[in-house]
Amino acid sequence: MLGNYTFPFGQRVQEVIQRDRTPKRVFVLGVYASAVHAQWIDVNNKTKVKALAVASEPYIFWRGDRADEIIGQIDIPKSLGKLIPANNQYNGSSGIALDELILEPLGLNRSAAWLCDLIPHSCVNPSQRKAIINNYEPFIEEYNLPVPSVPEVPGQLTDNKRRAAILNEIIESGANTLILLGDKPIQWFLKYYDHRWNRLTDFTHNEDSYGRFHSTQIRGKAIQLLPLAHPRQIAQLGRSSVKWYEYHQTWIDQSASKMF
Repeated sequence: MLGNYTFPFGQRVQEVIQRDRTPKRVFVLGVYASAVHAQWIDVNNKTKVKALAVASEPYIFWRGDRADEIIGQIDIPKSLGKLIPANNQYNGSSGIALDELILEPLGLNRSAAWLCDLIPHSCVNPSQRKAIINNYEPFIEEYNLPVPSVPEVPGQLTDNKRRAAILNEIIESGANTLILLGDKPIQWFLKYYDHRWNRLTDFTHNEDSYGRFHSTQIRGKAIQLLPLAHPRQIAQLGRSSVKWYEYHQTWIDQSASKMF
């Protein structure tokens, strides 16, 4: 169970899980939940932080909608400036990539997909931690601001209990196809049930082998695996690999529509 963690300016870190529990055709496994990011502008109208995580995403693989409403509900002392939605690339970009670059090419939409993350809540990465230390913490005492406590990305992304919970979700979903987004779901979930694979490159040796089905059994349940690159790669979000982007574009153009 998630502890009482908070973002800068006081919003509580929430678990973000699949809401629609009806049977699905595919089960999508990502890494960890994203967050709602705000641009922090000071009283001199200068950007203090261009993208500060300030709230849990409102639903899993959020598409960035209602960011202004969510951020508008967060209190910030007037002398510290204001919060506005960060650039679109920081809010909902992975969710849009999932829809437009994976599900839609397969002829599917979210009503056919059960979504899950290895870690079902936001984590603070090194760049966010640096932004908090440099720009937020100096004001905590003076303005009596909430002390942020978003968990860091752990070295171990799952344990036996979490893997069992994910497996239970797969069974509950009724899906026979497991879409794995990048290396981490393979390393921290699949390999504990099938030792043949440890990373995406174990499935994909060249462009022709990318985005193919592979068969496995997980605790007696027959599963069709579809390992794909992470949304960061296929949508070129921040630092990304040209190779995986090009492999995925070819898969969209030549293969995806024929798979279901």
